Amino acid sequence: MTLEHPRRRLTRLLGGTGAAWGLALLARPDEVVDALCPELPRSRRWAVRLLGARLVVQHAAVLAAPEPRVVRAGSAVDLLHAASMVPLVRSPRYRRAALISGGIAAGYAALAPALAPRSERR
Repeated sequence: MTLEHPRRRLTRLLGGTGAAWGLALLARPDEVVDALCPELPRSRRWAVRLLGARLVVQHAAVLAAPEPRVVRAGSAVDLLHAASMVPLVRSPRYRRAALISGGIAAGYAALAPALAPRSERR
């Protein structure tokens, strides 16, 4: 029996955290939005569920295969998401939601590759 490398454990922990956040957005979008950014219009809350579903799939992939290639792909998706939130920061209705969602995505995009296992190739 071999112990899992610490970087793989950290990557799985980060993936589990992302999946849990995604599940919360998917299962309880109104409760999350009401607690964090109640000014988000009810007519736009479908996007919260969609984001939750994307996060569950993305982070489940990282949990299943915490490899550098999978982590980099997830980080790229999160970086794109964070960039897509930038224009919304100017809107009073969407500012807080964009800052929270984009900030979490940017944090993951930066942190995940730093913690991920190193490639076997040298």
